[in-house]
Parts: sequence; C-alpha cells; structure tokens
Amino acid sequence: MHPDSELKTIARLHYLTQDDVPGMTHAMLAEEACMGGIKWIQLRSKDKSQKRWEAIAVSVQNITKKYGTTLIINDNVKLALKIRADGVHLGKEDMDPVEARQILGPGFIIGGTANTEEDIKRLVNAGVDYIGLGPYRFTQTKKNLSPVLAKEELKRLINIQNEIPVILIGGIVIHDLLNISNLGAYGIAVSSAINASKNPAESAIEFAAETLKYFTNE
Repeated sequence: MHPDSELKTIARLHYLTQDDVPGMTHAMLAEEACMGGIKWIQLRSKDKSQKRWEAIAVSVQNITKKYGTTLIINDNVKLALKIRADGVHLGKEDMDPVEARQILGPGFIIGGTANTEEDIKRLVNAGVDYIGLGPYRFTQTKKNLSPVLAKEELKRLINIQNEIPVILIGGIVIHDLLNISNLGAYGIAVSSAINASKNPAESAIEFAAETLKYFTNE
C-alpha cells in the first residue's frame, strides 16, 4: 500500500457518471448523486477531446466541491493533475499505476481495475489505494467487458490480499449488497442502477443507506 494510503479515505460506495443519459449532463448526474448522500464521484466519459473532457470535469468538480465529495477522474492522469482532482482510476489498458504515481505524487488517490489474480498482484505491487474488481455481472455500461466472475472466484480474488480495499463493480443492483458484503468486498461501485432509474436522487439515497447497512466504516 502506498505510504500515504492511511491518510486517504476510500468510500464504501463509488458512483460513476456516464455518457448519453437522456436529458442529463455529467454535472447533473453528479449533483443527483451528491444530493442522495453519495460521497465518491468518478467521472467516466469516453471519446472526448481533451478540451471537452476538461470542461466536463470542471463542471463536475464544481459540484463535488459544493458537497465536499471526492472526485476521481477515470483514465486521464493529465486531467486529474491539471484540475487537482482527488484522484484517478486506471483501467487495465490505461497508464501503469507506478507511472501515474510518479506524475501525480503521493497526495492523489489511485485506483486500478482487476479481473484476474495476476491483475490483483500487479496492482498491489504498484501500490494502488483501492482495486476495482469485476465485472460482478454483465453490463452494457462498459465496452470491451472482461469476463464476468463467478461468486466463488470473486471471493477467492478478494481474499488474495487484505491490504488494499476491493470495490466490486459491474451491473450491481440494490439487492446484491448483502451477497457482496458476504464475499468480503470492501464496497461497491454503481452506475446504471442509479443513472437509468426513474429518480436518480432517490436511487442514490437508497444505495447510500443500504451500503451503510452492509458495509461498516471503521
């Protein structure tokens, strides 16, 4: 674990914005989530120019600052550094976390995506602050989805190490939380379950309450 990890609070509930939600900008999605009590926002936007991506990021950051919420930028280390976001999440095809740490320094949160035991070990050795493990089930939110992991395999991968928080991701719905907590995961990440709901703010409230119920913050 990175030396400063103990100074960084990793939320039990991670919320990811997404493109193409009808009638909603990333900033609007982030505000609905924040209004619902979610304290960790990951900006996830694809196929944008750097200028457009930065404009979106700043608009979301204005919301997270308003609510005192952690802001994580998906993939884009350069952008996270430029706007002084709280951290970055790196997929398997993105920049190596070791290189990202050299660029960002010790104060930034760095998370990484894992789907295999090899991924877990690589991220642990790289000193990430948390691991996003999945997919829990099939989801259309992410292109080039890695193979869905069976419950037994998820439990095995979670228990390979107990040093770095493991956040499960991938098609998670509210009724999954008890099973996920029983697997030993530190927490969950959700996107479509909130974004595609009729009332995102109410869904955020429900997820925040159920996460608090099943995942204890020591």
